[in-house]
Amino acid sequence: MTHYIAAIDQGTTSTRFMIFDHSGQVIAAHQLEHRQIYPQAGWVEHDPLEIWQRTCEVIKEGMAKAGAQPGDLAGIGITNQRETTVVWDRHTGKPYTNAIVWQDTRTDKLCSQLAQDGGQDRFRDKVGLPLATYFSGPKLVWLLENVDGLRRAADEGDALFGTIDTWLIWNLTGGPNGGTHITDVTNAGRTLLMNLQTLDWDDEILAILNIPRRMLPSIRPSSDPRFYGVTTIDGPLGGAVPICGDLGDQHAALCGQTCFEPGEAKNTYGTGCFMLLNTGHDIIQSTSGLLTTPAYQFGDEKPVYALEGSIAITGALVQWLRDNLNLIEKSSDVEALAASVEDSGGMVIVPAFSGLFAPYWRSDARGVMVGLTRYINKGHIARAALEATAYQTREVLEAMHADSGVRLTALKVDGGMVHNNLLMQFQADVLNVPVIRPKVAETTALGAAYAAGLATGFWDGLPALRANWGVDKEWQPSMDETRREAGYRYWLKAVQRTFDWVE
Repeated sequence: MTHYIAAIDQGTTSTRFMIFDHSGQVIAAHQLEHRQIYPQAGWVEHDPLEIWQRTCEVIKEGMAKAGAQPGDLAGIGITNQRETTVVWDRHTGKPYTNAIVWQDTRTDKLCSQLAQDGGQDRFRDKVGLPLATYFSGPKLVWLLENVDGLRRAADEGDALFGTIDTWLIWNLTGGPNGGTHITDVTNAGRTLLMNLQTLDWDDEILAILNIPRRMLPSIRPSSDPRFYGVTTIDGPLGGAVPICGDLGDQHAALCGQTCFEPGEAKNTYGTGCFMLLNTGHDIIQSTSGLLTTPAYQFGDEKPVYALEGSIAITGALVQWLRDNLNLIEKSSDVEALAASVEDSGGMVIVPAFSGLFAPYWRSDARGVMVGLTRYINKGHIARAALEATAYQTREVLEAMHADSGVRLTALKVDGGMVHNNLLMQFQADVLNVPVIRPKVAETTALGAAYAAGLATGFWDGLPALRANWGVDKEWQPSMDETRREAGYRYWLKAVQRTFDWVE
């Protein structure tokens, strides 16, 4: 009898395996970090083999903590850092080089060259995205042009491309011995290569970018009753378990927050910050710097779409305070340090470490600290770092209102930073709406589990998932209007100082 559903949550800094029961409660979890590799300024890489090893380790430890056997699991869902690009040999399973991470900016010149014909929105009508270093397609082009022997291997059908979900599913289902080479609509929709209407790779764009179609995975629904495959007996689970849920991390969080109706939105606070607004079956092309993206597709149902505001650096800014400036020993220490002062002392940090994502899409921007005086101490720096997350979120929310006409009455939040009470209160104040944290704050893994559970019948429909959602804590806005708007104007002024830094 299957008692549980499981999820692999492969993120930018760590990999986690979580086991849930029918009420959506966590039975067991295990998490391990992997290395962040910075070969040169603007380059960010991961070792795909290290990620695979960490995945095997967290699965084994998570199962041991739960005292579970493979037969106890109805299925497995995968959720992953999106846009991070891996290319490997189909015969050996060996990557040709390190994965290029979504934050990496090495494709800046390539994107600029492509934009010379048709501008930054050259492909937007088809893919819903601007030409930007963020997305997988240009990263794949860079690899094909710069890794010795890869172009020939791709043309001959020996090289496989995938985002991290594809890499993990291929390995879990046998790797070189019959592994399934697939992705889902949400991850394919982040490549600049998938047509939003057809949910298939766009041959015209593939021709322009000179990408062989044969190296691309097949595109499947996010929740698939036909299954993508089953885990192998000699794999980390030691038994055959269906893999039948696959969602990019932010889409998984939208599902974990049960935002299944048009107009419902969530914001995830992790390495970056990502707000998604469900727009139903309508493809809404943004005119305000947002992304149009598949939200999810369950089985043979029509896909649901979303508007997304992607912010590159939020939690990563706290890590920077910890690792580069040594202001804190661990990330959670930032709240106490920020609370040691009443405000940011008039300073603002704009963390454009790899350019600015939504709503600007400026790869020429770089981070700034402005408003510095002799009065500023490390407490002010910590507080300004947290405020940067809240102000970036407001910019995205304003853009969503401009595109959709929807004015949110509350914001559902999830991710690691939502346990920072000071930040969540400031977020409510800046937005002037209640901020709501659910009982299960790690909704990314939960959303992947939901996708797998719907595919296997572990849950019988969306009402069962909504019944699992509950409020853990709510923050009400308390800032007066004058202070709110003055702070936001000062933030927008600081953002202008980041532009045109990279020539």
